[in-house]
Amino acid sequence: MADEKGFTLWFTGLSGAGKTTISEHLSKELEARGSKLEILDGDVVRENLSKGLGFSKEDRDTNIRRIAFVADLLSRNGVPVITAAISPYRELRDEARELMGDRFVEAYVKASVEVCAERDVKGLYEKAFAGEIKEFTGVSDPYEPPLDPELTLDTENESPEESAEKILAYLEQRELIPSAQAAGVGGNSGSPSS
Repeated sequence: MADEKGFTLWFTGLSGAGKTTISEHLSKELEARGSKLEILDGDVVRENLSKGLGFSKEDRDTNIRRIAFVADLLSRNGVPVITAAISPYRELRDEARELMGDRFVEAYVKASVEVCAERDVKGLYEKAFAGEIKEFTGVSDPYEPPLDPELTLDTENESPEESAEKILAYLEQRELIPSAQAAGVGGNSGSPSS
C-alpha cells in the first residue's frame, strides 16, 4: 500500500461510448492487483452529489467542477480515481487538468453519435432525435472532443477488454499502478518497455 499513487483517469465521450463498461473492466483488474479505487460515474454523481442540476451549460459546468473537486481530493490522498462522465466541454476538462496536474490522465472514449445511438438501451438518442430531450450532448448540445488526450479508446473498433488493456499498459508505463506480475496477478497486460 505504501507505493499506492493517486491519479485520476478522466474518461470523456458521448453517452453510450463505453465509459462505464470500460470502468468496470478496469476496476476488476485494479482490485485484483490490490489497488483501492473509486469510480465517479456521471449518472451516480448526478443522483447523489448533483441532484437538482439540469443540463444547461452552467449546470453541466457545476457538475464537472464537483466531480473534479472530489477526484482531486481523493487522488492527492493516494486514491486512484476513474471519472466516467460525458464532460462535454474542453474548457472544464482543462480546468480539471490544471487542478490535478500530472495526476490527471485524459482518456477519450471515441464513438460516433450513430454507433452510440445503436447501443442506447434507454432510448435517449431516439427521444433526442425526435426533439423530446433538449440539450442532449452530441445531438442538440455540443460535444468538444479532446485535442491531445493521453489515451484515445476507439470503442467502435476495439472491445472494452482491449480498451482496458490499453489503459493498464499506459498506467503501468507511467508507474501509476503495479504491473500484473509485480502484483502477483495472472493478467495478460504486456510489460511496456521503458
